[in-house]
Amino acid sequence: MKQLFYVLCLGAFIISCQTKTKDKNKAEPLTKTEKAPEWIPLFNGKDLNDWTVKISKHEVGDNYANTFRVEDGLMKVSYDGYENFDRQYGHIFYKKPFSAYILRLEYRFTGEQAPGGEGWAWRNSGAMLHGQAPESMLKDQDFPISIEAQILGGNGSDPRPTGNLCTPGTNVVLGDSLYTDHCLNSSSKTYHGDQWVHMDMLVLGDSVIHHIVEKDTVLTYYKPQIGGGSVSDFDAGVKKDGILLKEGYISLQSESHPIEFRKVDLLDLEPYMNNKNKLEEVLKKVRDQKLEKQN
Repeated sequence: MKQLFYVLCLGAFIISCQTKTKDKNKAEPLTKTEKAPEWIPLFNGKDLNDWTVKISKHEVGDNYANTFRVEDGLMKVSYDGYENFDRQYGHIFYKKPFSAYILRLEYRFTGEQAPGGEGWAWRNSGAMLHGQAPESMLKDQDFPISIEAQILGGNGSDPRPTGNLCTPGTNVVLGDSLYTDHCLNSSSKTYHGDQWVHMDMLVLGDSVIHHIVEKDTVLTYYKPQIGGGSVSDFDAGVKKDGILLKEGYISLQSESHPIEFRKVDLLDLEPYMNNKNKLEEVLKKVRDQKLEKQN
């Protein structure tokens, strides 16, 4: 497999192809006096004040049955207050949208699935990228229109990759073709049990998205856009098929199996999207593990 960020030159190449400046106007890389970008802890380990909950069959902001909570410095998705899951799919949204970034997660599945959870949702969760605002979702809507980096856990024996792609109300481009199926497996290994897993998503606006699991790039696709199905009870005025998704909200799922997150960090790349050299230098620092969040 390709190691972490070996494919980042591809993203930089796309940007350089879109840039019309000549070599004589080429931007200089970061200087020693320029402040390097810093990882932003979207989850602060203390509370969910920067997040908004939207659970199907409930109004925006109603954290039904305390589904999303903070305990022991972890963001936990729990179902001890559910008698029956009853397709009450939930998402917790960070307070502001982003366009170009690296989203870094560390997660693990725990415990048993909620009563009434569907078979496919066993050890299943996800990080939703370029999603619609929670306030734009209707009460009974199941999933936000978004690109999902699907999170899966193994059953102890069978292959079950993580870092897959799912597309509620969206499509992407693979190679030269529009991909319209709902889900696509990545090339990742299977992670069984309750172990912590490290997953990054490199998102460069509406050009390219990479899924990276434990330093391996496991999936790459292009031109995320609104379209297709696999989302219900939405506002038709929001789902404008064919529009490229350049930015949107990040959210984490509740799909009936308990999951914990101990890291939800983001590196904002938007300031470097029009400067190929600076973007490459920032990504190189990430690749070389020289750009870490300061605690």
